[in-house]
Amino acid sequence: MSAKTYEVRTYGCQMNVHDSERLSGLLEEAGYVRAPEGTAEGDADVVVFNTCAVRENADNKLYGNLGRLAPMKTKRPGMQIAVGGCLAQKDRDTIVKRAPWVDVVFGTHNIGKLPVLLERARVQEDAQVEIAESLEAFPSTLPTRRESAYAAWVSISVGCNNTCTFCIVPALRGKEKDRRPGDILAEVEALVAEGVSEITLLGQNVNAYGSDMGDREAFSKLLRACGQIEGLERVRFTSPHPRDFTDDVIAAMAETPNVMHQLHMPLQSGSDTVLKAMRRSYRQERFLGIIEKVRAAMPDAAISTDIIVGFPGETEENFEQTMHVVREARFANAFTFQYSKRPGTPAATMDGQIPKEVVQARYERLVALQEEISWEENKKQVGRVLEVMVAEGEGRKDDATRRLSGRAPDNRLVHFTKPDEDVRPGDVVTVEITYAAPHHLLAEGAAKAVRRTAAGDAWEKRNAAPAEKPQGVMLGIPRIGAPAPTPAPTAGPGCGCD
Repeated sequence: MSAKTYEVRTYGCQMNVHDSERLSGLLEEAGYVRAPEGTAEGDADVVVFNTCAVRENADNKLYGNLGRLAPMKTKRPGMQIAVGGCLAQKDRDTIVKRAPWVDVVFGTHNIGKLPVLLERARVQEDAQVEIAESLEAFPSTLPTRRESAYAAWVSISVGCNNTCTFCIVPALRGKEKDRRPGDILAEVEALVAEGVSEITLLGQNVNAYGSDMGDREAFSKLLRACGQIEGLERVRFTSPHPRDFTDDVIAAMAETPNVMHQLHMPLQSGSDTVLKAMRRSYRQERFLGIIEKVRAAMPDAAISTDIIVGFPGETEENFEQTMHVVREARFANAFTFQYSKRPGTPAATMDGQIPKEVVQARYERLVALQEEISWEENKKQVGRVLEVMVAEGEGRKDDATRRLSGRAPDNRLVHFTKPDEDVRPGDVVTVEITYAAPHHLLAEGAAKAVRRTAAGDAWEKRNAAPAEKPQGVMLGIPRIGAPAPTPAPTAGPGCGCD
C-alpha cells in the first residue's frame, strides 16, 4: 500500500510560511509524502489550509476553496481536509458549521497535534476541532521540511505584546514568548552544518526579543553571536518595531560582518495623529531619527517599510505627512496597503472611515512617489560590484533571457548573465551592476567571479535525491528574504507588520 500524500496551502505572513514548514515536517514524520508537483486539485489524500486572518476577505477565500474540494471529497471517501492558522484560531467551530466536510480544525498554538487529529478524525469519523489558548510547544521543537536548501527561517519568538488598532494578530498568536538564545544558536549551527548559508531571524516583533527574559539587549547580543558561527554568510531579521529599535541593535548590525545592511522598518503612517489612533508607540521624529542613525552607521543600508493608506480619520494633511516621511527616508521599497476593515480590530468600528475613492487616489499618489524614489535609489547601484547569492525561482524570465537571479547583500534582486561554468542556487557570483529598474538590478557583463559554496552543495544534494521536487507553497508574502514590492491595493498589512 502506497503512502498517503499531502498538500499544504499557505496564506499570509512569514510566520505562516515557517509554520507550514513545520506542518510538512510533522506529516512526513507521520508517514505521509508530499504530493508531486502538478498534482490535480483534490488528488492529495490530505489537504491542509494554513490560513491568515489579516488579509481582506480571508474567510471568503477559504470557504471558496473548501467549497471546490467538497465534491472531490465526496468522490474520495478517504480524503481528509484540515484547516489551521490564524483564521482557524479566530473562527473555531464556525468553520465546521459552514463546511461540515472539514475533518480537522486546529489553531496557531497547537500545530504539533495535526497528525494525531487527522488520525482521530479518521477513526471516529467525526470532525476534530482543537484550539489551544496558549502555546503548547515552541514551533522550532517540531520536525521541519524546509522549502530551501540554502536559506532558512529561524523563529526566535512568537506572539506580540503590542495593541495596534488595525491588527488582530496578538489576539490570535498570544503574548510574546521568547526562545532561549542557546536553543536558537544551536538550530542555526545545525542548519549551517546542513549547508544553509543564510538565515532570517523571525518574530512577530523581532527586536523586542528579550522582553520575556528581562534583557533589553538580548537581540543585539543574538546578532553578534550569529556573527561567530563559521560558515554562516548572511543574517537577516524581520520584522522590527520602531519602539524597540535601540542603538545597540544598530551597532550590532554595523559591526557584525555577516549581518546584512538591510532593514525592514514598518512606518504605517507619517502622521503623529494617525500613529496615535493606530496605537503605534512612536512618532514621526522618532522614526526619522532611527533612519538617520542607521544611515550614519551603515551608509549603504537598504531600508524598506510598510505603509497603510486611508486609516480611519486620516485627513489630507495627515496623508501629506506620510508623503513627507517617504521623501525624507528614501526607502529602497515600500509595501503599501489600502486600509480595509478587519473584523475583531478596534479600527473596524472607528469613526471617520475614508471613502474608497479617496483611499484609492491617495494610494496611487504614494505608489507613484515610492516608485520614483526606488528607481533613483537603485540607479545609485549602477557601477557597483556586488556578491550575489544565486536564488531559486526569483527570475521568471531567466530561461528566456539566459540569466540567473539572486540577492545582493542588501537584499536587492539582481538578474545577471549566466556564467559559462555551472552555478547552483546558494552559490555566490560577483557581478558589476549595469542597469537599474525600480524593483531590480541588472548585470549584463560577464561574471567577475563564481564561488561554489556548501549551500550550493546542499541544493545539489537535495535535487539529486529521488524524491519529488518540493512543491512551492502559496504565499501571500514571499520566500526567504524581503518580498518584491508589488502593490497590493486591497490587502491589509501582513502579520509581520510591526
